[in-house]
Amino acid sequence: MISAIGNNVEENFRSLRAQRSGIGYSQFVDTIHRNVLPVGEVKCSSEELAKMAGLPDTTGFTRTTLLGLVAMQEALRSAGITNAAETPTAFINASTVGGMCDTEKIYFDILDPQKEGTFLQLIDTLDCADCTQRIADETGLTAYVTTISTACSSSANALMYGARLIRAGLVDRAVCGGTEALTRFTINGFNSLKNIDKRHCLPFDNDRNGLNLGEGAAYLVLESESFAQRRKARPMAELSGWCNTNEAFHPTSPSPEGDGAFEAMRKALEMGGLTPADVQYVNVHGTATLNNDVSEGRALERLFGDEVPAFSSTKPFTGHTLAAAGAIEAIYSVLAINRQMIWPNLNFTTRMEELRISPETRLLEESPVKNVVSNSFGFGGNNASLVISKYGN
Repeated sequence: MISAIGNNVEENFRSLRAQRSGIGYSQFVDTIHRNVLPVGEVKCSSEELAKMAGLPDTTGFTRTTLLGLVAMQEALRSAGITNAAETPTAFINASTVGGMCDTEKIYFDILDPQKEGTFLQLIDTLDCADCTQRIADETGLTAYVTTISTACSSSANALMYGARLIRAGLVDRAVCGGTEALTRFTINGFNSLKNIDKRHCLPFDNDRNGLNLGEGAAYLVLESESFAQRRKARPMAELSGWCNTNEAFHPTSPSPEGDGAFEAMRKALEMGGLTPADVQYVNVHGTATLNNDVSEGRALERLFGDEVPAFSSTKPFTGHTLAAAGAIEAIYSVLAINRQMIWPNLNFTTRMEELRISPETRLLEESPVKNVVSNSFGFGGNNASLVISKYGN
């Protein structure tokens, strides 16, 4: 994985534990908002990312693809996979705007039919599937390759899809996640929606006023239990339940009562054979936008009643990484289980007047965590909840 707080999983863990945010002003996006709107930007230029990925020729490789390739290489190394082509492996990738980060730089050149140049090689990268195919080609993942784009729930849905392929017996292994680079298009779009805070974001705080956008990539290797046992792999955790729902309340706002979020969490726990009392931590979607936090908070109160477990948003660390968020936060959930820690909700001071619950603001160490719910909710009422459990729980 790679995010604003680290170039790999261990660096991300150290930043979480040190309560060190990656939010700041952009160095790499040429935007009029550069010194106005804080973002969670990966601290590497595209040239540095290409070097990390070991690419001698980066023709056609956008920043989105490079972020994904760096994260993918770590995921395969971590899983002990030296030759991904040896075993038929599905690759389910997520992105919301594909290579927009680079094509927007040449937009007016593309519009001019008389113009020729190397910029023409970048036109196809706008397709979200372009980064997927390039990552697959570089790593030898060829059995089943596809792209999911469901806004902020994209990579959570990628994990669900990979798990379903394994459960159906179509593959033994699936690598699932997402990649997202900051773009002027995205920054301008969310700013037009008045969804960006000029301060560091304040999830679940009464004074919240929007999100900070971020970028990053993360992938998880899912395997059937029997396949993992045959190759003597050590599972880091179990994806024990999942569900996505769509309440279709509004194009950009969730149901005020959290109907879709409630159903996604409830059914994911039901699938895992768990009750709300079995959950020790919820990694909430927690964007710090006015509508999302009310909706998600009400869903938590409906599901857990008076016994809401510790919950926090990790977006004050990374920014909202859109399509990559579900996978990044799934890894943070695995870390919570394996390191027995609960991450703090940074920047919180005042409980929301609509809720009776508040997020966890302390770093909790030596905290017994066996089951985590990780939420990712997207535009269009697209809600995804994952239940991640200690293996052998």
